[in-house]
Amino acid sequence: MSALTKITVSPHIHSGRSTAGIMRDVLIALLPATVAGIVIFGLRALLPIAVCVVCCVGFEALFNLIVKKEQTVGDLSAAVTGLLLALNLPANIPVWQCVIGSLFAIIVVKCLFGGIGNNLVNPAITARVFMLVAFESMAVAAFPTDTVASATVLSMEKAPSLLTLFFGNYGGAIGETCTAALLLGGIYLLARRVITWHIPTVFIGTVFVFSWLMEGFDAVSALSYVMAGGLFLGAIFMATDYVTSPSTSWGKVIFALGAGVITCLIRYFGVYPEGVSFAILFMNILTPYIDSWTRHKVFATGGERV
Repeated sequence: MSALTKITVSPHIHSGRSTAGIMRDVLIALLPATVAGIVIFGLRALLPIAVCVVCCVGFEALFNLIVKKEQTVGDLSAAVTGLLLALNLPANIPVWQCVIGSLFAIIVVKCLFGGIGNNLVNPAITARVFMLVAFESMAVAAFPTDTVASATVLSMEKAPSLLTLFFGNYGGAIGETCTAALLLGGIYLLARRVITWHIPTVFIGTVFVFSWLMEGFDAVSALSYVMAGGLFLGAIFMATDYVTSPSTSWGKVIFALGAGVITCLIRYFGVYPEGVSFAILFMNILTPYIDSWTRHKVFATGGERV
């Protein structure tokens, strides 16, 4: 090899896109689900959305101020975390629980691990799991007509029609019920090349096939299981998180396959009716190992390292 050869650490090609630009696209993609949630559950859904977003941004700014770090709220990642967390919550959840959930997501999961790019697990999904375990209001809504964070449709003896599930007029978290709105956001992210098809397609497809087998090869029932709960919200917006999901194509497929299987195992055999959050959290922990298993071989050796 020529002595003039230089070996550098990736990335070698820069697209020119910034973190703020990517996060802005995610916020735009979440708008249809946010609007749908407000339409379905009423204006009261605005309260947890506003509280979570404001608290997440505020906690990150305060943390950076206390530890004398450069302010990072301008990259919009805290705003995305706040909105994702809110969309995973019931519309009637107490405000103080939103504050605690936001504090846990930003300070414990994100900032204490070094900020964006260093967190091991997705802050929003981890905060949702924490709140689901810690707060009874996440499992039982205050009123019969209210939404709950767990997938209530999965606990019903008879699920709503596929049309109802597609447009989201049933109980659930603020942003998880309207499949049409979530699909619209997913198409936007794919068109903008913010995400790839691998994780959403394999994750949702795995749940469909597993449910189809468990439901006696009934495609309608399998589709009900796919559209119910937080599957589309999780598969499109949280499982695809750059930091906590694999970077290779095969890694993404393995990650999504594992998340789909775990989701169904919890749904059919676990104590919780919904398993998306737990599945994504578990696969987040395995992401470094999946990346190492699927990492591309490095052909260049020797030369001057820069």
